[in-house]
Amino acid sequence: MRVEATLGDVPWDEIPRLARAIEAMGFDGIAQPELKRDPFLPLALAATSTSRVRLATAVAIAFPRSPTVVAYTARNLHDLSRGRFVLGLGTQVKGHIERRFGVVWDSPGPRLREYVQALRAVWATWQHGTPLDFRGRFYALSLMTPEFDPGPSEYGLPKIHLAAVNPYNLRLAGEIADGLRVHPFSTPEYTREVIWPHVVRGARRAGRTLDDFELVAGGFIATGATTVEVQAARERVRYRIAFYGSTRSYRPVLEHHGWGRLNDVLHRLAGQGRWDELATAVPDEVLDAFCVSGTYDDIASAVGMRLEGLVDTVTFPLPANPYAPDGRYLAALEGIKRLAPATSYRGQATSP
Repeated sequence: MRVEATLGDVPWDEIPRLARAIEAMGFDGIAQPELKRDPFLPLALAATSTSRVRLATAVAIAFPRSPTVVAYTARNLHDLSRGRFVLGLGTQVKGHIERRFGVVWDSPGPRLREYVQALRAVWATWQHGTPLDFRGRFYALSLMTPEFDPGPSEYGLPKIHLAAVNPYNLRLAGEIADGLRVHPFSTPEYTREVIWPHVVRGARRAGRTLDDFELVAGGFIATGATTVEVQAARERVRYRIAFYGSTRSYRPVLEHHGWGRLNDVLHRLAGQGRWDELATAVPDEVLDAFCVSGTYDDIASAVGMRLEGLVDTVTFPLPANPYAPDGRYLAALEGIKRLAPATSYRGQATSP
């Protein structure tokens, strides 16, 4: 199983040092979300200060950026990192797209499908000399003069991972993407009973195998050197579960467990601006469903019990001091890396 870390909101001038520390600890990758920072810029700093770890946006919001703009940025990072970049793309939700980014929200699933196709059309022009002539409902690309064509990359093309919550986009990932980045607001049961079946269905529809497909998932992990640190981490996760659970888009995950009414409670509190009360509405039963907990001594075993054979990559929280990690932390990291990935699900795509 692969293990990724995130850079967080460390000062910009600390990113190269932290990226080197993450690589030295043995992580397989660094994934950068799009929260308070553009997700591409930190990875550019990480690319020039590391040599082995994979670098992925987790995820970049697609629709505020044109496919061609993202094609250039991804290609630049892929070359800069010598072939270690993975482009993670997501749609976000309607409110953010319209009110935070100021762009149109229209048929997000079909639009994302076309977005990936358009992006790959640009890459095909550069890599193989294929004339650019993409014409779809949402995007039309037909101009690429030599002055703007970087030519083929010696590192090939970046892989594309999609983020998905609804069935359409889950199937879309299985149909056209190299991987799926599952939102942390998920549970092992939901991954097993909803996510994988839709991914497999999409792959079957496209007539493709999932041999090289990657499922990045695992939910939340709360760990620390002591039980006190674990409990503090659990409370931070409780708030994040409450925050995501207040959004209508994530209601299906709660409904799958019979907790649909919790979404109503959280949505009402958020709508009233009662953010400090959100976490208190999330009972331990819900927290335990979404969060794997344990000290450094037993977290690898806990992750294995819930996620071994179900996912391929998990995001593991960094230690309090990533520059002098606890030996038990490093042992836990290695223990998770030894867990088996989700091999059994790949064969289902070609099974009758």
